[in-house]
Amino acid sequence: MTTAPPFTWTDAAVRRALGLDLGEDGSAVPADSALRYTGVCTDTRHLTPGSLFVALRGPRFDGHRFLGQAAAAGAVGAVVEGRRADVHDDPLPPGFPLYRVSDTLVALGQLGRFRRRSFIGPVVGLTGSSGKTTVKEMLRAALSARFQVHATPANQNNRVGVPLTLLSVPADAEVMVVEMGTNEPGEISLLTRIAEPDVGLVITVSESHLEGLGSLEGVLEEKLSLLAQLPPEARAFVGDSPPELPRAARRIRDDIRVVGFTADADAQCRARVAGTDDQGRMTFHLGDAAVRPGYPGPHGATNALLALTVARELGVPVDVAAPEVEALTPSGLRGESLRIGAMELILDCYNANPQSVRAALDTVGARLWPGRRLAVLGSMLELGRMSGALHREVLTYALGAGLDRVVAVGAFAEAARELTAAGRDGSRLLAVPDPAQVPAHLFPLLEGNELVLLKGSRGVRMESLVPHFQAAFGAHDAAFEAHDPEAHTSGSTGAGTGGGD
Repeated sequence: MTTAPPFTWTDAAVRRALGLDLGEDGSAVPADSALRYTGVCTDTRHLTPGSLFVALRGPRFDGHRFLGQAAAAGAVGAVVEGRRADVHDDPLPPGFPLYRVSDTLVALGQLGRFRRRSFIGPVVGLTGSSGKTTVKEMLRAALSARFQVHATPANQNNRVGVPLTLLSVPADAEVMVVEMGTNEPGEISLLTRIAEPDVGLVITVSESHLEGLGSLEGVLEEKLSLLAQLPPEARAFVGDSPPELPRAARRIRDDIRVVGFTADADAQCRARVAGTDDQGRMTFHLGDAAVRPGYPGPHGATNALLALTVARELGVPVDVAAPEVEALTPSGLRGESLRIGAMELILDCYNANPQSVRAALDTVGARLWPGRRLAVLGSMLELGRMSGALHREVLTYALGAGLDRVVAVGAFAEAARELTAAGRDGSRLLAVPDPAQVPAHLFPLLEGNELVLLKGSRGVRMESLVPHFQAAFGAHDAAFEAHDPEAHTSGSTGAGTGGGD
């Protein structure tokens, strides 16, 4: 692959991107030929001299109030909403250019799309109810065996993060991988129109963000809008689970490629499981190559298979890409392992929906471990009216996952009470409504050599229990530094870049 010529934000380019290059009478607006921008920024704390500042605003912030700070930090122009530029606290330099638009969030997307159109390499757009960031990192690793890859930083996958990903593409990049998240109808379609991917991948769908998307059918429709927006010449992939996903995808595109381990997968995209080691890591064969991902469990193998299949389509053979994928291990609260004395914690606290909780339970259930195996399950958020039924369903699954004990926290505690009241054996269940009370109720039952899964939605912050485990069972271990993987802001007042899922 070849890289594009160097890109420069000129005054004329900004005006074209924002549709401001023509006056009300249809005549061309003269551009300042001397005006150049080194990049586009939405956060005064990270602004570099020469930047174009986009003043985003939201319910709790307004970037227009920081225009003076942006100019003082080195911004040489700003995108603003109408007359809102007049609300700033500090004076602007004489002649400081302001590009006035009706909505700066829309304008950020327009700038991102303009920059994307100057990129000549392939752009991969991916989404799914779970596994997006993991597959993105696996795909980044797989493609990096042959190419210079630019991919979504962290979880910057929403209406702010996707444009910023496109805007930050370095000059030497040959491939882009863009992660897309959603928690409301229409967001994936909008992000697809901004990123204009050449390759689309829908990893999986499940009951997630039902408060905004309503039902599994709503989630399916929202995720598949990525494929519906692709041009005919683009390449499209989906996972084979759940079965509704490939069936619905084939109704959108008859050239869809289905990837997975089941009979629903296309022959050239189907892998065969060869075995599982004592850490729960699965070995599979894709064509003639044997792959053992560093991520354990069936979902770890599936995510690796999806990444390797797309990388192969873009010119990286499986045997070349596999070592890069195998070297990745869970991190950032996405199944990462933490040893505390003779105990091991599996920290899977980044998100939780029924599908991802079942996958985490499968991973722990597949692990060989000399002591007892436990799961501490925190609430799955944003499930709307289906919350109670889905918590009961997942808790029932947990009780059949071969674990020695299941600790039901928050909404799972209510589900535990309902199951035991209905006659379900609760001898392996411990219901604790308040996460803060888990140590008091659970620790007296532990010996200190258990394998413990901590799983819950981001808002529940199950990782906050780690210091209590360390104090009780690993006094000599290094302290765990609690961190928030969504702590990435894109506005001087806190415009989040993380997506809905």
